[in-house]
Amino acid sequence: TQQIFVGHAALSDLNNKTHRHAEKMARATLAMAGVDQQASETTVFIKDWSATIGKNSHTLKTRTADFAFDLRLQPAKPPVLHGQGGYSRKGSTAERASCYYSLTRLKTKGMLKIDGKRIAVEGLSWMDHEYSTASLEAGIVGWDWFSLQLSDQTELMLYLLKDQNGLVNPASSGTFIDQSGGARHLTREDFKVTATDQWKSPRSGAVYPVAWRLKIAPLAIDLNVVANLNNQEMITTASTGVIYWEGSVSASGTAAQQSVKADGYVELTGYAEAL
Repeated sequence: TQQIFVGHAALSDLNNKTHRHAEKMARATLAMAGVDQQASETTVFIKDWSATIGKNSHTLKTRTADFAFDLRLQPAKPPVLHGQGGYSRKGSTAERASCYYSLTRLKTKGMLKIDGKRIAVEGLSWMDHEYSTASLEAGIVGWDWFSLQLSDQTELMLYLLKDQNGLVNPASSGTFIDQSGGARHLTREDFKVTATDQWKSPRSGAVYPVAWRLKIAPLAIDLNVVANLNNQEMITTASTGVIYWEGSVSASGTAAQQSVKADGYVELTGYAEAL
């Protein structure tokens, strides 16, 4: 058998109120895609797209018809292991789980090219790595996943596994990361997420939430989260064929009785069709 590599790249252009994405798929043959493992770093590539992961930095390179970027990322915090030591339950039985870790705050600098213009950029990034041999539990059709970088130098990850009626599976959970990088596991009982606005895609007809009230009682966190651009739908007909929504969000509210703001990312699956 031969491995198949799939890559998706997206850019939410908030200035022009547009969302651009590109996708590639290639087999690990004839140097079209693969993994180059060296002593100090690992590079995963699909043609001229690549992610190089070293001990102290990551480098991302992508070139598409609409945009390109070349970014260098340096972790400002240690890796976070989600769930129980990196073992993240995704269902009612032990095998319904994934190995899951994140780098939740990476200082980022580099170049973005859009509409023929090269722009020097800098900011913060988030890296997620989750892998598993198990499929979703029967009855689960998708998930809502949130990642937020708060202005008080903490971070928050939450996922809600949902069935066809929109009910949240008890295995849904999250992680709160404090200023020093310490992680606190959050169970389904610790948080409440309520959609407060929605948007209907003119392409797929799917109706997605685009604003939320997020409350975590044990941490006294209360946030209003809003999509920075409603149309951030991904229709990946050239690769996986999955239709989903993922993109940039902003938040404001309180944490431990202090005012905070946040930048983040939300992924929504199972709205156009069961994943």
